[in-house]
Order: sequence, then structure tokens, then C-alpha cells
Amino acid sequence: MIKVLFLCLGNICRSPMAEAIFRDLIHKQDLDKQLYVDSAGIGHWHSGNPPHQGTRDILDKQAISYKGIKARQIEKNDWDDFDYIIAMDDSNIEALETSRNQYKNVKVLKLMDFVENPLENNVPDPYFTNNFDYTYELINQGCKELLEQLKQEHTLKGVKSNG
Repeated sequence: MIKVLFLCLGNICRSPMAEAIFRDLIHKQDLDKQLYVDSAGIGHWHSGNPPHQGTRDILDKQAISYKGIKARQIEKNDWDDFDYIIAMDDSNIEALETSRNQYKNVKVLKLMDFVENPLENNVPDPYFTNNFDYTYELINQGCKELLEQLKQEHTLKGVKSNG
């Protein structure tokens, strides 16, 4: 099983949005048994809280479930448990740098790295911008591209037909 951890600053806006979107995409393609997804934050400030209301509103609008998603801080064992840590911006990557060198097997990338000619190199934090729609557009595009790359790299196939 391939395990993906989405990461942002506080784990209430961007990374839980990415977790919910990615979980929805893998479920629709019947890849649940081949891919596992979770999210975490650099900080602990929101630990135990549900996603931000703005994140919940946009996910509700898109009929994407966020059931069971609660904020948590990245932990040392995440470096052993996950194959990919997908950060939302450069500052998230910088915060991971000290731990990253110890764990060579984990691929640490930004979500927008998967998008050819992205509108942004970093996913803006809607906690500060209050633009959850734009954040959703970027994350949705990034998640779709990430999934396609993982399917190719790991030869993942769902069992449901598209017909």
C-alpha cells in the first residue's frame, strides 16, 4: 500500500482539504486498498479540531466527505509510516528539512510540483487569504495530477469499470 501524508501549517485548511479530495478521488477509482491518505500540520495549535469552516463549506459544496478528519501535528513515526509527504508550500518544506535528512525513503514534495505550469508554486493559505474557492481549485488540480503520477509509478489499477 502506498501511503500519502498531506501537510500544511496548522492542518485545518489546506491539508485536510487535500486529504478529503484525494480520498474522494481514490475511492471513485476504487484504489482504496492500494492508497492510504492522511494529513497533518507543522504546528499543534489546532490538534483535535475538525477542518476550518471554510474548508468544510467548500467540501460540502463539492459533495466531498471530510468525515473523521481531525487536525494533528506531524509526528516522528510519520516519517516511517508514509511513502510521500506532500506539503502545501515552501515554508512547510523548510520546516521539515531538519527531520527530512534522517529519512531518505520518504519523498517530500510540494503539491504544486505535480502540476505542469501551475498557477501558483505554493498553495496559498486560506486561513489568511479567506479564498477557499481558489485554494480548492489548486488542491483539486494538484491531487488529480498526483494521483495520475502515483498510478503510473506504482502501476495502480482500480477494479471498477468506467462504463
